[in-house]
Amino acid sequence: MKVIKKEDLKGFIDGLIEKGEREVVGVKSKDSKYVFDTLEDAEELELDYDVTILPPKKYFMPQRETLVEYKTKKGIDMEAVNEVIPRIIIGVHPYDLEAIKQMDKVFADSPEDYNYSEKRSKSILIGVNMQKTSEWSFAGSMGNATIDDGYDLMLTDLGDKYAVEIGSSKGRELLDEGSLKIRDAEPEEIEEVENIEEDIKNKFEKELDFSPEKLPWLLAQKYGDEDFWEENAEDCYSCGTCNIVCPTCYCFDVQDFNDISLEEGERMRQWDGCMLEAFAEVAGGENFREERAERYRHRYMRKGRYLYNRFGDIACVGCGRCSSQCVPDIADPTDIFNKLWRDKDE
Repeated sequence: MKVIKKEDLKGFIDGLIEKGEREVVGVKSKDSKYVFDTLEDAEELELDYDVTILPPKKYFMPQRETLVEYKTKKGIDMEAVNEVIPRIIIGVHPYDLEAIKQMDKVFADSPEDYNYSEKRSKSILIGVNMQKTSEWSFAGSMGNATIDDGYDLMLTDLGDKYAVEIGSSKGRELLDEGSLKIRDAEPEEIEEVENIEEDIKNKFEKELDFSPEKLPWLLAQKYGDEDFWEENAEDCYSCGTCNIVCPTCYCFDVQDFNDISLEEGERMRQWDGCMLEAFAEVAGGENFREERAERYRHRYMRKGRYLYNRFGDIACVGCGRCSSQCVPDIADPTDIFNKLWRDKDE
């Protein structure tokens, strides 16, 4: 563990921005909200935020991206496209780091998604331990209030300085760039970081009434209870907002867009979501999840059971974004999961 003064960290970040070898991204304030965005100056960086509107997955899996460009004037000429921008992403909370770890598994699974993996390999993640927590977050219950890996560097606020934990060779090499004023942490500073991380776990207003390890079993037991899912989905707008803001949702749609001349075009993919009415629609108009309650159930099954069965991960990291953005207020996972727990013996 290292220690750096806050003013020296700002100078270091400004140096990275000025050097221009990588795009430097950080958390910036936007009205009363926070977003990940390109930094023009280290003064823009906000590290004491609660939660961002969108997760940093947007840099590895953009909302819209071109996969293939093609021309048809003389036969078919196709060229794969992958816009890879080397980036340093600063200020990632532990729950988002856990989500990225899960996404890494998904996109590395056969067949590997090279558009994702190449962007991911060119990125450096600098995490930060939370100082504020969202009123909707329950990351403590999900075991994601703190994290031991998944970052290149991890910052912890110690007043006029930051403790810096090195998590990878990329992180160590970044610290070696330039003449950075940094020193080894003293034993009392290491202990302070440990105490801060322990305190973070008790900062969350929302929590589960049980261990998340029981979720796959609970969901399996409740799958066939149509009344439960219909009752809880009654006010759902099927807008898909909960999918869009989720750091572990990775579904996408692929479409071809032809130029009006029909001589060239591009194949693009864009974010999609299982809560949208047309998501499970196939050729001929058949829809495998036509009913709102079916889509609602699928979302929770995917988070707590399906991906657990496949990868061993509960695909809800407790960030609370879905809850905070849901207009009818029916997307809070703690509400549904705790109802499942209360109903388990009925």
